[in-house]
Amino acid sequence: MNTWIEGIMPVMLTPFTERNDIDWAGLERLVEWYIDHGADALFAVAQSSEMQFMSLTEREALGRAVVRQVAGRIPVVVSGHVSDDIDAQVEELTVAAKTGADAVILVTNHLDPKKAGGADAFTATLDALLARLPRDTPLGLYECPAPFRCLLGDDELRRCIDTGRFVVLKDVSYDLLTVKRRAAMVEGSPLSLVNANAAIAWVAMLAGSRGFCGMHTSYHPNLYKWLMTSGARYPDLRARLVPFLAMAALSEAYGYPAQAKLVHQRLGTFGSARCRAIDFDVRERFWALGAVLDQLMAGTDLFRAEIARLA
Repeated sequence: MNTWIEGIMPVMLTPFTERNDIDWAGLERLVEWYIDHGADALFAVAQSSEMQFMSLTEREALGRAVVRQVAGRIPVVVSGHVSDDIDAQVEELTVAAKTGADAVILVTNHLDPKKAGGADAFTATLDALLARLPRDTPLGLYECPAPFRCLLGDDELRRCIDTGRFVVLKDVSYDLLTVKRRAAMVEGSPLSLVNANAAIAWVAMLAGSRGFCGMHTSYHPNLYKWLMTSGARYPDLRARLVPFLAMAALSEAYGYPAQAKLVHQRLGTFGSARCRAIDFDVRERFWALGAVLDQLMAGTDLFRAEIARLA
């Protein structure tokens, strides 16, 4: 298996029109924005994409549109794995494979939907899926926190590695010791470990994470790209950037992904901040959100300017 998924991998937003349809023109601009700002791969039809609030037809169309727009410039991985019923899982993952994605991402909580715990329930579902999914499609794993976070145990991860079919794990353990242990486990295998926690982004990279796939890749992916590729050479700038990225990521609590859409609305990437996952106006609920986003964007611009001066 020659598929390598690593580096800065934004979990993509999905722009909607005010009529609540997918904004296809806005999606094209968003793809280009990610690529222009340092993305090494794209994760489409993810939780940040509001996959739980889309029909299967929409999920397929969204995945196909991203693959088409990227046109082979960087890898694209696609999920849309939202069901517990095994037949429904096979259907939606087969549909994801038909989008032309470089890998199809399995959500771990749907591999143990009854929260049985332990490797037996996980392995039973995994084996049932692997027997029915296209064997030539590379697979990935995502410890998606919704509807509940299902972290892989070592036995479960080892089982996935041993199949030889998995190429990426989006790690949501938020624990550096776990990242280190997993990085040692995947060494020499086709599976890349990619951390998703901004607070440990830098130290996780040092520990073996092959990139970053957190929510704030929709705000400043190029800052994470610089951290990964140049952070070791510029310790003074890195020492200031690392806490900024960690503090900026705390804003996720103020209505993500709707607030990320407000950022892209300001940037002109797309016109509407419409969000299916959040049914309230985040600007009314979180009174200081506008000021928070002002500071986040200003800080991002300052670091981008400082990095540009080093070039």
